Amino acid sequence: MTQKVAVLGTGKIGEALLSGMIRGGWASADLLVTARRQERAEELRTRYGVTPVSNQEAAKTADTLILTVKPQDMGVLLDELAPHVPADRLVISGAAGIPIAFFEDRLAAGTPVVRVMTNTPALVDEAMSVISAGSYATADHLAHAEEIFGAVGKTLRVPESQQDACTALSGSGPAYFFYLVEAMTDAGILLGLPRDKAHDLIVQSAIGAATMLRDSGEHPVRLRENVTSPAGTTINAIRELENHGVRAALIAALEAARDRSRELASGTKD
Repeated sequence: MTQKVAVLGTGKIGEALLSGMIRGGWASADLLVTARRQERAEELRTRYGVTPVSNQEAAKTADTLILTVKPQDMGVLLDELAPHVPADRLVISGAAGIPIAFFEDRLAAGTPVVRVMTNTPALVDEAMSVISAGSYATADHLAHAEEIFGAVGKTLRVPESQQDACTALSGSGPAYFFYLVEAMTDAGILLGLPRDKAHDLIVQSAIGAATMLRDSGEHPVRLRENVTSPAGTTINAIRELENHGVRAALIAALEAARDRSRELASGTKD
């Protein structure tokens, strides 16, 4: 890899991306980082051998800028970067809810921008990253973004109009599964199991079910039916889930997440 890549605002996701890129073949010498605190920047240098720089220096020297600051901080960062970003730099945004036009309006005319929504399983190289091209991003720019984020999981190209839905499904998605595991663990305790045993049973069941969904090619309805015997335990449990409106609640929850993503895009504050 000969291109220099800078990760700006290197938090947990940014660090996971750095780590994955190095494992994927990028040389540490070609990776730049910025961080709000100097001690954090030095920690990254020690851990990965990357070079801490200022935001302005990153804008001037890196071929690709990956912006991983929080959405509410993105405007300030762009104001700082804009005078220093040549129009041939690839800018990748990892901020939830912020449209590509927000970047194109603040950067030099013709700057290629790619919007990416990834999720926290990037920390274990199992991320789902959805990628959308801006007005000036080429197929090569998209391929480069896929190469970077492919180091920490799977990538999927979508039109930007679908980004809010993807944020609701996969960006926030891990939290829904953690919530479900938490509830099932509590149920296991209620049924008389120690917490650690309930946790192990549920986590391994989740891993196995996810692997079957990924590798079998079967529709989830078919996989569920394979577990659901007539008048058995599973169908009784599913009846209770339906009686309590779990399916409707999930749909409403994802709609709420999508709507909040749209609010962020329109500048609505908490």
